[in-house]
Amino acid sequence: TVSFIDYNERRGVNTSSILRLLSDQLINKYPGVKISLEKDEMGPPAGEPINIEVLGEDFNNLLYWSDSIIQVIDNEQIAGIEGLEIDLQTDKPELLVSLDREKVRRYGMSTQMVANTIRTALFGTEVSDFKDGEDEYPIQMRLNDDERYDLSSLMNQKLIFREDGVAHMLPISAIAEVKYQSTYSSIRRKDMDRVITISSNVISGYNATKINQQIQKLLDEKLVMPENYSYSFTGEQQEQRESMAFLGRAMLIALALILIILVSQFNSLVKPLIILASVLFSTIGVFGGLATFKMDFIVVMTGIGIVSLAGIVVNNAIVLVDYIELLKSRKREELNLDPDAFLPLNIATECVVEAGRTRLRPVLLTAITTVLGLLSLAIGLNFDFNGLFTEYKPDIYFGGDQVLFWGPITWTVIFGLTFSTFLTLVIVPVMYRITTILNMKFVDVFGKLRKDNETEEGEESIASQLID
Repeated sequence: TVSFIDYNERRGVNTSSILRLLSDQLINKYPGVKISLEKDEMGPPAGEPINIEVLGEDFNNLLYWSDSIIQVIDNEQIAGIEGLEIDLQTDKPELLVSLDREKVRRYGMSTQMVANTIRTALFGTEVSDFKDGEDEYPIQMRLNDDERYDLSSLMNQKLIFREDGVAHMLPISAIAEVKYQSTYSSIRRKDMDRVITISSNVISGYNATKINQQIQKLLDEKLVMPENYSYSFTGEQQEQRESMAFLGRAMLIALALILIILVSQFNSLVKPLIILASVLFSTIGVFGGLATFKMDFIVVMTGIGIVSLAGIVVNNAIVLVDYIELLKSRKREELNLDPDAFLPLNIATECVVEAGRTRLRPVLLTAITTVLGLLSLAIGLNFDFNGLFTEYKPDIYFGGDQVLFWGPITWTVIFGLTFSTFLTLVIVPVMYRITTILNMKFVDVFGKLRKDNETEEGEESIASQLID
């Protein structure tokens, strides 16, 4: 166990780099020694980074296919794998006591009586309690060490039975035989199938998801398992898939609720869809920012940041679209037009341009203040206010353990909001103008068809009157 001092006292020293250094110096360097280095995990247990469950019916075949999977992976020499192991011990020694049931019944005993006698001798039985004030200690009765680890002493224990009302004593060896053999350490099942788990830790500095993808591709190409036998990736990867599925549902629910609110307020479906397009732009910015700065995609924390972006980035688009509608309504009043009438295209375009010009500063200020407010959390800015006012020592430093947890969320919001803000100022007005043009053309075509139908109906009516 290696304990580190506080981050502010070891500035410039990264625990991950030390863990990687120890891994390079210790793992696979000493024959016959298995070394695993792990850091303390925050939050609930997440399972092993590499966890492959092999399911089937026969244990011997499961062992064969488990060894085959390990051999295929080891031959590829994928970097970052600490060492694959199975959770099954096949050479566990076992002492098998076989009873002669006919003799047991003849002497009026039971197999349970024999089993309890051997169990009491080995593991002990609680026979009473020892009280010391308010404390109680259980009293276990079992054989002494010199007899407990001696097979002849175990098998020569006396069993009491009665015959014709007279008590007799019989050694266990008279009704039982002992055999030495080896067996499995345990038998695990999953969905009624026997399962063997292959697991390994991932060396610090390597991405577990990429390693699992390489293993998945390798096994799909070089391993063909028979019917009723299969393998699956579980552990940390399974929990990541479940987390992604949950966050995906949360994202859809968030978008649906936002859409319902916007449709009820704008009394339109096109304008809310234009506003929701900014959410798509924000995800492009998130993945682009993570790829540019080579940051890891943390499923839970980055996913939470993306879901929160859905409610943040739409604000700028709402402000812009709402002001465009306000300018158009003012133009209709100036031109004495019906509130639902279409404005000429040049006037509608002027409203879009004027809205973009007027709302440029509020949109930029909103985005900049949000980004700057999150920047201190993203870079892990630490500031000692107490030390500043008492000793005039603010003790400013960057980083720390908390930034590892909150950093992915804040960087996700920063990347997404920054990218979507600039695109909102360009794409949203363009999309609004395009939808306006398409809507006007659709109304023109629909109105022309309707007018032609009315003309045909009028001519038919005149013709019928002349015939009459």
